[in-house]
Amino acid sequence: MAGSQRRKHIPQRTCIICRCTLAKRDLNRLVRTPDGVRCDPSGKAPGRGAYLCQNPRCWDTAIQGNALDRALKTKLTSEERMALRSEMENCTTTDLTTKSNPSEALN
Repeated sequence: MAGSQRRKHIPQRTCIICRCTLAKRDLNRLVRTPDGVRCDPSGKAPGRGAYLCQNPRCWDTAIQGNALDRALKTKLTSEERMALRSEMENCTTTDLTTKSNPSEALN
């Protein structure tokens, strides 16, 4: 077995809006906790999670529509929607600056 090495498994997740499948690390996880819905940069917080890509249109659609409500099996309050909108700016800009190819993040 000296010549054959196993490739490391990379977990895949799907954006709840555009349905694109990417590596888990390339998507933003939103998590429902007893305290409300918040962004989970580590991807390891306990609670029901949903994934969004870095595309701002997906974030806008998720925050305005019911897709995030369905994915997290909860009803978002207007305060949570406003908090997610402010977190959207932090998550998408942070992820775009950490990418080796920023145009990759907008797809």
